[in-house]
Amino acid sequence: MRRAKAACNSEEECLNNKRIDPATLQLKDQVVSINRVTKVVKGGKNLSFSALVVVGDPEQGIVGFASGKAREVPMAIRKGIEAAKKELMKVARHHSTIPHRVLGRFGACKVLLKPAMEGTGVIAGGPVRAVLQAAGVQNVVAKSLGTTNPHNVVRATMVALSQLRERHQAASVSQTEEAQQ
Repeated sequence: MRRAKAACNSEEECLNNKRIDPATLQLKDQVVSINRVTKVVKGGKNLSFSALVVVGDPEQGIVGFASGKAREVPMAIRKGIEAAKKELMKVARHHSTIPHRVLGRFGACKVLLKPAMEGTGVIAGGPVRAVLQAAGVQNVVAKSLGTTNPHNVVRATMVALSQLRERHQAASVSQTEEAQQ
């Protein structure tokens, strides 16, 4: 399975990313997709389910996702929620939107996120909408390009959110780039 790249500028920055304790948060979960999986074995077919789940605390701007697999749907969802609680990350926000435009890529999927004015709402497709609402982003315009596989779309959205920087950090980076040219 392909892993998304960590959005760290330096090794030191990656080490400073501490694990977020889910016990201190008011997490809300949302099921993005449920897949029925059949495995052919000697005695017939084994039926199981996989669930893609997004969890987040909209007040704190924290979001995570994971996939759970089990013989029954409720158990798969429960496993997905528990796994997602271990993969939480903080999202940079500016008021009720994102600080700047960003493009996230994973596999054959690209997700473009653009900040929007107050009152716009979340204009996004299914998997992207679930991630953004769980992260507490209220005003954003998003476009999903390429594959429509929910797993890849969620991963591309998470890559895009991990690339976000606070507005003052993004401005200083762009000024530095302009000075070098």
